[in-house]
Amino acid sequence: MNSVSLAGVVTELAALRYTPAGIPLISFTLKHVSQRTEAGMLRQVECEVPAVVMAKLAEQARDLRVGHHARVEGFLAKKSLNSRQLILHINALEIIEKG
Repeated sequence: MNSVSLAGVVTELAALRYTPAGIPLISFTLKHVSQRTEAGMLRQVECEVPAVVMAKLAEQARDLRVGHHARVEGFLAKKSLNSRQLILHINALEIIEKG
């Protein structure tokens, strides 16, 4: 299974662009901060996750701005065929607070 749910703040945001096939695409970075329990201990968790939203969802994401809080669901995949870097491909996007 490859499924990710994450909430955070948009820290970087690229302009809407189009793939060579004409599909709209927006790339952004989502910063997540929380506390989680691991091995019976409370742990501070922080991460910045590169993400991409495509097609009709990219049109919806046009309202997204740096500082907005968002909740996303999607899956992880390599950034490109020869890359080791992972990127979160978003299937669901909710802007939960405009910062």
